[in-house]
Amino acid sequence: DRDYRDYVDGKPRYDGVRDFLAARAITLPEGDPADPPDRETICGLGNRKNGLFLDRLAREGVAVWPDAVALVRAARARDMPLAVVTSSRNGAAVLDAAGLTAMFAVRVDGSDLERLGLPGKPAPDMFLEAARRLDVAPRRAAVLEDAVAGVAAGHAGGFAVVVGVDRVGQAERLAAHGADLVVSNLEELVPLLPPRAAPAADVPHA
Repeated sequence: DRDYRDYVDGKPRYDGVRDFLAARAITLPEGDPADPPDRETICGLGNRKNGLFLDRLAREGVAVWPDAVALVRAARARDMPLAVVTSSRNGAAVLDAAGLTAMFAVRVDGSDLERLGLPGKPAPDMFLEAARRLDVAPRRAAVLEDAVAGVAAGHAGGFAVVVGVDRVGQAERLAAHGADLVVSNLEELVPLLPPRAAPAADVPHA
């Protein structure tokens, strides 16, 4: 679990493989994204990992954090624009499996990384692209992340607040990498959401 958090979590597929192997002093050729999963290259191992993940997704679906869904629903009820940002190319499949696709106006995922040539987390580019698509300035947006690389990316992007979500007992590491606030339950944030803006017709005349 610690290795996953340190070297893989939040990063693009091949970056995670590369960083984990480097931690074990293992050097493999980069290979090509078209490499088959039995080829001993960075890309081949990444493709093998992805195949195993997709098989498990099809068999078991995904586990959803109820507190995360509660926060998303509360934000949606206040007409807050929401984006999901993930380095995974399987972002759409995971959201569909969780039944949450319609909750987000914008999705920036691993496919966008490749198509747009963006660097992955801990670079801030994915979050900045999401803010651009939402038409929200980073200084008026929040980033919520449970991965150290993602927290570092939000901090580097100059967002108004970066919330570290501590699911595995790494609150100090999240804070050290730029989290302004660390929570273990996202429902703690619901009272902090701004109230829903009143429709123009409901605002009293000056």
